[in-house]
Amino acid sequence: MSADFRTAADSVATVKLLIDGRFVESTTSEWQEVVNPATQQVLARVPLATAGELDAAVAAAAAAYPTWKNTPVGTRMRIMLKLQELVRRDLKKLAACLTDEQGKTLADAEGDVFRGLEVVEHACAVGSIQMGEHLEQLADGVDVYTIRQPIGVCVGITPFNFPAMIPLWMFPMAIVCGNTFVLKPSEQDPMTSMLLAELAIAAGLPAGVLNIVHGGKAAVDTLCAHRDVRAVSFVGSTPVGTHVYRLASTHGKRAQCMLGAKNHAVVLPDAAREQSLNALVGAAFGAAGQRCMAISVGVLVGKASEWIAEIVARARTLTVTAGNEPGADLGPLISKSALARVRALVAAGVEEGATLELDGRGLTVAGYPDGNFIGPTIFSGVQPGMTIYREEIFGPVLCLVSVATLDDAIALVNANPFGNGTGIFTQSGAAARKFQNEIDVGQVGINVPIPVPLPYFSFTGSRGSKLGDLGPYGRQAIQFYTQVKTVTARWFDDAVSSDRVNTTISLK
Repeated sequence: MSADFRTAADSVATVKLLIDGRFVESTTSEWQEVVNPATQQVLARVPLATAGELDAAVAAAAAAYPTWKNTPVGTRMRIMLKLQELVRRDLKKLAACLTDEQGKTLADAEGDVFRGLEVVEHACAVGSIQMGEHLEQLADGVDVYTIRQPIGVCVGITPFNFPAMIPLWMFPMAIVCGNTFVLKPSEQDPMTSMLLAELAIAAGLPAGVLNIVHGGKAAVDTLCAHRDVRAVSFVGSTPVGTHVYRLASTHGKRAQCMLGAKNHAVVLPDAAREQSLNALVGAAFGAAGQRCMAISVGVLVGKASEWIAEIVARARTLTVTAGNEPGADLGPLISKSALARVRALVAAGVEEGATLELDGRGLTVAGYPDGNFIGPTIFSGVQPGMTIYREEIFGPVLCLVSVATLDDAIALVNANPFGNGTGIFTQSGAAARKFQNEIDVGQVGINVPIPVPLPYFSFTGSRGSKLGDLGPYGRQAIQFYTQVKTVTARWFDDAVSSDRVNTTISLK
């Protein structure tokens, strides 16, 4: 069986569950529509899985675990090598599906898939990165070494904004370490995840190692509290992530939760003007602002405040249309409710006294009268107490704040409750070094607007943007998905006699 979404011409496709290696139709009576954000076309119906189906998925993962954990590392690596080959082969197919259900431009969608693919490629090196440590002759004839072993059934809960990248952050790293996995993708755009699951099975993944269920809060709560789940990884909004972290931790699970963001780009007057302005506009409005690493606040230092008109002029040149249209710079928001929320926050900005330099509300897109579109929107004169500064807007809205000095900019960023990403634009090495040293944010870009690290490093975050000690990929993911076992060993030669019984190990 496959995750094929096609059905009879007079009916709507249904998204399947993946349980124990089989794509199966849910028996639930609760369904939700998957809607194209540009056209409002209903693409499919996604089930809100029953309690029995959720339990069956975890049970399948638990049953597969003993065999999978003892599968040779080389075999696991070769499956990941095959998976990366298949993802690369089907990159455009995956991107087209992603654009239809999420709304991103095709270029953004291909980037979404590719950044996930990089994590799969890193998983192929697990034979090196999962190694333990060994110290010989710690005492007389005593050696000590550590080994990293898998922990069991792991759960991943992913958001709507990166339906390929974030699932690929999670299940390849967990699985290649020897764990089994239950994925709960966003019910707003689950079809891309199902295509990835098809590729994983085609790559040779045994039944039960990867399972996929769908649902809302009830499904999340069930998975976080399930007796057979050992770890939960989450990426998404702060309220949901805080709930997931508390619930999973209360039930004795490891939990890593990447939460909300309010990312600042600090622009100094000496910055390379053309490159910095282009970077700021691209980072603010790409993916319609629906990414946790989007730049939503521009902090203009000193004379850089004179660049506002140029920022606005560049934003006016961006093309807003359906993601699969040629030349699209940004597509629609994910849903009507998301659009209504962003419009309400823009209205709040006006009411609270910020200057609306560019208003993207009321935008009409030819050929797409029902799309969830809002154009680039820019405020200047934004103050920290304003709603548009405090809230994560998650739309194409850029707030511009003017400050006098770099110290003022650092203090502003550090006072914000979030600590996901930030950047500085300058040609001064001293200023950049001061910024990276004093800023309390997980990911820092120097003349780089969206400083998402490659998988050889770890995605981090600090303060209100992260709960849990470890990040979702890189070496920290290996730490999260494994447990360290320390072995102290001493061997005796039967030919050597001992004249007394040793009850302690000498450390001399």
